[in-house]
Amino acid sequence: MRFLNNKIALTICLFVFSGVMNAQEIIPEKTVAVSTTNVQGQKQKIDGVIATVGDFIILDSDIDKGYLEISSQGNSIKDITRCQMLGKLLEDKLYAHHAIQDSIVVTDDEVKKMMDDRINYMIEQIGSMEKVVQYYKKDSEEEFRTYFFDILKENKLTEEMQRKIVDAVEVTPEEVRTFFKKIPTTELPLFGSEMEVAQIVITPKVSQEEKQAVIDKLKEFKKEIQEGASFFSKAVLYTDDKGSASNGGFYKMTRKTPFVKEFKDVAFSLAEGEISEPFETEFGYHIIMVEKIRGQEIDLRHILLIPKVNEQALKDAKEKAALIKKRIEEKEITFAEAARTFSDEKETKANGGALINPKTQDTRFELTKMDPSLYGQVSGLKEGEVSNPLMEEDQKGARKYKLITVTNRINEHTANYAQDYIKIKNIALKEKQIKEIGRWSEEKIKETYIKINGEYRDCIFTNNWLKK
Repeated sequence: MRFLNNKIALTICLFVFSGVMNAQEIIPEKTVAVSTTNVQGQKQKIDGVIATVGDFIILDSDIDKGYLEISSQGNSIKDITRCQMLGKLLEDKLYAHHAIQDSIVVTDDEVKKMMDDRINYMIEQIGSMEKVVQYYKKDSEEEFRTYFFDILKENKLTEEMQRKIVDAVEVTPEEVRTFFKKIPTTELPLFGSEMEVAQIVITPKVSQEEKQAVIDKLKEFKKEIQEGASFFSKAVLYTDDKGSASNGGFYKMTRKTPFVKEFKDVAFSLAEGEISEPFETEFGYHIIMVEKIRGQEIDLRHILLIPKVNEQALKDAKEKAALIKKRIEEKEITFAEAARTFSDEKETKANGGALINPKTQDTRFELTKMDPSLYGQVSGLKEGEVSNPLMEEDQKGARKYKLITVTNRINEHTANYAQDYIKIKNIALKEKQIKEIGRWSEEKIKETYIKINGEYRDCIFTNNWLKK
């Protein structure tokens, strides 16, 4: 979604428990599945219910589907036993069951968007929709989509339930200190070499002529649609918002949906069937048509056009970046002051251009885990050295120039409370969240109807699924 607020998303760690302790694979021979005999006289197992968790059932074939899903994500299933897979499925069903009990809502539209993204990725990896259907051993695309929709909806319910469990978990500075003191000196974690990086971004200016050309094109689209042309088709063919192009620019939105303010203001000012005039956001120029209003929720379609930057504007941006670099090197201005004064990147200019690591939410980047493109830009820089102007193209195809510098290098070292407080805090928080997940699971297993059938009752589970 190209016009969402540029805020760093809060990442919630999803906890996956192995579910069993033994490494022996259990081949179910006493499940409730029925056996029949084929023409060669060999016995074939017919699928049957092997477990029930609340309102959910688990079939023997669900274990095989679990293996298939893990494999489809590029992960190895070599050492995962059927007992372990059942343990994981039991956990997923427990989360999903209580998500529904707690009135957690996952809409079909959310799931369809997730499904489209996943399927598009799989097609890129495998080559075609036909191959995806064949990989999942389905007879048709429709059958595959129905099957995959159910999997993703249950996964989303599981994720939202886990999120709800850990959302309220916090750690105080005193808890962090206590956690760190309990770690034996010989077991303190080793943190790899890190660096702190800052950048100044110079965005080429779009000419007024190009802006007007885009506005005129959107006005032309509006006129043609009002005269009977399809908004859906126009969006598919022309929008620069690739995330919504395939469904004709369609979005559902409420006042709480994290679209930029200008977009929401226009959307909620329109009546059903009305098309807006072209308007500008930080992402480009839009027109919106509202299809349906249901209280505080609206269905809309939009077309985004991004004005193009000409070569002269690119040249001017590069020259501006080079001049800033010269002033920094001549000590006329510091890098941080230059970032606050000249950078066009809202997210970093206020803090002197310092980049935030999206995985850790601090300013440090571990070299072995750094994004390869960023590593390539900074690996050859000495501390305090400023790069030459670097041209970068974002996912929208927009080009810009940036200067980048390494503000601090931290060598590989054993964890230090003062130096590594944020990392230690994150580890302490994760441990507390895992304990909360464990406490919740133990409590919910006791109060939830759970039944395991056949030979799977011989599995040795970490969680008390058998309620012994």
